[in-house]
Amino acid sequence: MSERSVHLPAESRGEAPGRGRLAGRRVLVVGGGQMDIGEADTPIGNGRAMSVLFAREGAGVAVADRDLASAEASVALATREGGRTFAISADASKEDDVTRMVDEAERALGAIDGLVLNVGIGAGGPWLSGTTAEMWDRVFAVNIRSHMLAVRAALPKMPEGSSIVFVSSVAGIKPGSRLPAYDASKAAIAGLCRHVALEGERRAIRANVIAPGLMDTSIGRLASRGRPGREKTPVPLGRQGTGWETAYAALFLLSEESAYITGQVIAVDGGLSALR
Repeated sequence: MSERSVHLPAESRGEAPGRGRLAGRRVLVVGGGQMDIGEADTPIGNGRAMSVLFAREGAGVAVADRDLASAEASVALATREGGRTFAISADASKEDDVTRMVDEAERALGAIDGLVLNVGIGAGGPWLSGTTAEMWDRVFAVNIRSHMLAVRAALPKMPEGSSIVFVSSVAGIKPGSRLPAYDASKAAIAGLCRHVALEGERRAIRANVIAPGLMDTSIGRLASRGRPGREKTPVPLGRQGTGWETAYAALFLLSEESAYITGQVIAVDGGLSALR
């Protein structure tokens, strides 16, 4: 992608001060660590940026990840923001782990009134010809079954007025990854979200989806290694997004600022899905 010279606001750089937008919220971030891809300068990923930003904005945050050291690294950054932050080791694709994760988060925070589901993998060869049944099942186990398990465990415990945010991908809106299991599983998140919003409506529990586009994160850079042409995608705003920009969308959906929004998919993609 040919990136234009653009000014990134403080929010996009993760440098804006907190404004107390989540004061009193108790948020569980599932997938709040960050993948190590062997680069010293990898920019912050979606999960870590959300964990830090939520703490900066006044929330208590439980950071869950299957890599405990990665979750603890996110907690170390979030703790500097002054919030109550805890790390939890859990594999979101395992039912027993998910049940324990939700129980631990509830005990640590006192309650869970914000839930962010940021777990996902892209795997298998390109196109249908490169997709095995085993890899298809693995991707769905992580990308959609894990979300169902987490919401099933957490929803009955969440108080009135809570908010749930699913992190999907622009690949769930339009094709492009060339990985059928990834595209299909990300599209399925919207269907699950609408059902969760329906179940939650009587208690004013909202559920929404964020669909990031091409993001300059560790996972994004790993994807570009496998498909160098990804870097040339013509994003209307002329650049890849940052993990902080995903985090601010999640912040809005967790806050009372979005109290009348539920069952929606919000693309954070620089106009890619709408204009290209």
